[in-house]
Amino acid sequence: MALKKTIYDIIQGPVITDKAFKLNKKLKKLVIKVHPSANKPLIKEALEKLFNVKVEKLRIIVRKGKKILFKRITSVKPTVKKAIVTLKEGYSIDMLDQSQTTVSSAEEALKAKD
Repeated sequence: MALKKTIYDIIQGPVITDKAFKLNKKLKKLVIKVHPSANKPLIKEALEKLFNVKVEKLRIIVRKGKKILFKRITSVKPTVKKAIVTLKEGYSIDMLDQSQTTVSSAEEALKAKD
């Protein structure tokens, strides 16, 4: 029996990497970590409810856990599932705090102090 996941269980947070940062800045795509058992319709529904946006395109990446050997002890890194989300025109989510207004406001405040 599958347990019902809430929208907070499905979306686990943003992926903070250089590649994700560039995708967000140049192509307006958002990369987020999602629950390993979540599928595309669940992820789309959770994003639309949680952030009040419309999703245009959704791609899923699954990175299988790798075996690690350290001093004769083997362990397995966890499997990670990521979603690359493209929002419809006119919608945006600023999870990585890349808005130009905050940068310019901070620069203006520094100039005003001098």
